[in-house]
Amino acid sequence: MVILFPIFFIAAILLFGAIVMLLWNNILPAVIGVKTITYLQALGILVLSKILFGGFGRRGGWHRGRHEEWRSKWQEKWAAMTPEEREKFKAEWKNRCGSGWWNKQQENTSATKAE
Repeated sequence: MVILFPIFFIAAILLFGAIVMLLWNNILPAVIGVKTITYLQALGILVLSKILFGGFGRRGGWHRGRHEEWRSKWQEKWAAMTPEEREKFKAEWKNRCGSGWWNKQQENTSATKAE
């Protein structure tokens, strides 16, 4: 059982390398005009993506820990705001991002009902 794990791990890496190569060579040259890659280049891309983005493991990826950190930071800021500061914050983001498609849908529904 202990011997099988490294064999399956290596086989999975080799299989992922083949998948990266096949996807790259079948999609990207036609879509964005890049050259095809070799199997070793595909393994290199796989390693590079692991270094840059994490992934593969249970705790891999940059987003997992950072998202919770970001969320708790903003929850603390929001809790420390006065109601006036919250309204100012909401107004500023509404100004930056627009009213959003959901408000436009409601306005269109209201206008249709009024007619």
